[in-house]
Amino acid sequence: MKYNFLGNTGLVVSELCFGTMTFGGKGIWEAIGKIQQKEVNDLMKVVVDSGINFIDTANVYSFGESEKLLGQSIKDLGFNRNELVIATKVRGRMGEGVNNMGLSRYHIFQSVDDSLKRLQLDHIDILYVHGVDPKTAVEDIVRTLNDIVLTGKARYIAICNWPAWMVMKAIGIAERHGWNKFVGLQYFYSLSGRDIEREILPLAADQNLAVMPWSPLAGGFLSGKFTRDVEATGDSRRDTFDFPPINKERTYDIVDVIAEIGKQHGVSVAEVALAWVRQQQGVTSTIIGAKNVDQLNANIKSTELLLTVDDLKKIDEVSALPKEYPGWMVERQSADRAIKS
Repeated sequence: MKYNFLGNTGLVVSELCFGTMTFGGKGIWEAIGKIQQKEVNDLMKVVVDSGINFIDTANVYSFGESEKLLGQSIKDLGFNRNELVIATKVRGRMGEGVNNMGLSRYHIFQSVDDSLKRLQLDHIDILYVHGVDPKTAVEDIVRTLNDIVLTGKARYIAICNWPAWMVMKAIGIAERHGWNKFVGLQYFYSLSGRDIEREILPLAADQNLAVMPWSPLAGGFLSGKFTRDVEATGDSRRDTFDFPPINKERTYDIVDVIAEIGKQHGVSVAEVALAWVRQQQGVTSTIIGAKNVDQLNANIKSTELLLTVDDLKKIDEVSALPKEYPGWMVERQSADRAIKS
């Protein structure tokens, strides 16, 4: 396992991050996974033994059950808390009350306290805002998150799923006031969904923010189970929870290419897809999940694969984003600033 610095924080995290969305299985999350404590402990032992030190959860995953199972696992297995980087999230609805959702100061403080109880921890290493709250001012959100860090309940703050302009606005507000700034970004990124290459990845490079891709296998569509001839297998979460949205016809073309590359290297389609994400410039730690130990070991094994320049070229040809305005105009007008050798 290799390790990377998390932006400019000095914190070191493994190149793979273990996601716990499969823990619990309550409500809509049952389609993703419903593993319980014994299986959770089995997975967590493999995770830590492999060298993964970065664990990702969220309060909304099975409505708190994922956090509970993770926290109990850390206790059951006697892990050294100081050797783990634990991330959780705030934003989603956690109860029936009218204020039990969003990014208000009220909900953020309450959610952090509740998460800490479920996790059986005294602090969260990275607290993500899990999405946009259009009813709470960005300045109020940033102020509240700064105050959370000052309490010691969270050590760093980060963002999931915000548009680039809003991330930059939040960074500007934090800089103006001398508040704690966001240190990382967690976004959907896979061969089936390269959208963040337009604005998010350039922003991350400019601001030295860590990037943690979620769903690198596009909700299982890049696992190797799906081809034009086999659209549903009966044991994929996409059978009942078809998310995240992707262009499936285009993805079938991608699968054809990476399947051939996989044969040449003696690895699976999933390993190629995971290796591609891991090798992209700016990626800090790729979030993987698993329903069982075999699946987890296969995902971890992807770190042994190094795609060649020729592999990457073939993959890029079939998966690259089409040029969009103003991107193609920026590229065109920047050509005259290139130094010719």
